[in-house]
Amino acid sequence: MSENKSIDFNIVASECLIAQDTEDAQTINCLENLKKKFSEIELIAIFNYFLKIEYRCDVLCWLIRQLDKYRDSSSLAPLTELLLMKEHTPHADYNKDYYTNVRVLCAKAISNLKDHSSVHALMYCLNDKDENYKVRLSCADALGRLGDRYAVTSLMSVASDESEKSVYVRESAATALGLIGDMRAVDSLVKILETKTGIMDKFTYLKEKAVEALCRLSPSDDRAFKVLKKSLNDENPQVRINTIEALMDYDTQEAVDLIRGMLTDRDDEVKRNAVIALYNILGEEELNRIINSAQYCDICKEEAETILREEQDD
Repeated sequence: MSENKSIDFNIVASECLIAQDTEDAQTINCLENLKKKFSEIELIAIFNYFLKIEYRCDVLCWLIRQLDKYRDSSSLAPLTELLLMKEHTPHADYNKDYYTNVRVLCAKAISNLKDHSSVHALMYCLNDKDENYKVRLSCADALGRLGDRYAVTSLMSVASDESEKSVYVRESAATALGLIGDMRAVDSLVKILETKTGIMDKFTYLKEKAVEALCRLSPSDDRAFKVLKKSLNDENPQVRINTIEALMDYDTQEAVDLIRGMLTDRDDEVKRNAVIALYNILGEEELNRIINSAQYCDICKEEAETILREEQDD
């Protein structure tokens, strides 16, 4: 999109109270009124310009959300500059952390543009351990949505880095690896699952994300299968549930037998998910087997009967 040269951006900025110490709501109201005066193409050019000179967070967030709706390629440069805090002179009273929420929105908007040239900027923020963790995890999320395999190595490094200060960043990196779907990520995800943690450990949610990512990758890798097998004994019930879902992708009798073994798990939700998984693999015959077997508890039988009733209703 080429900018409309007939628009004097400075005059429009002045009329909208851009980069002035006025009430944010007053400026946003002026910006809303611009939609009545200019075309979409003109608004994009105006908002791109404002993004470079505005310094108030609420106004910047409003501008980013509008540009995210339009998703025009011309917005990539100003969004990237703001994400990196380059060529943007904020108010002297504000520091970089003041713009955390603004930059998080930038990362999301950048990923929605689906321009793979943005990978380098997103990786730059992700790899900077001194960067705010919210910005880093938003960049990991953005890289996953963008789906560029160039980012896999950096995401693997972050996901498997046990010295990483923020487990949330590691979780986002693991999720991104699953979204990208590159088989090189298997080793990093397996390494996470091989880490021993207690049920109240902050890293258990990371293991859940690692299992989900492996499920997306659907690896035939033997090491991945072995670590999933071990994960069925993890202290966290959700890790065991996620592992059951991952094992559904393995078309082997061993995988079926492992899921069957979870029908006697100590957690009721794990049992229910095992019933559902077996039904998805083997059909109604397996449900009837569960219902008629003396070795399974009422929770399993009730779940099997519920599924059968729903099938009959359909």
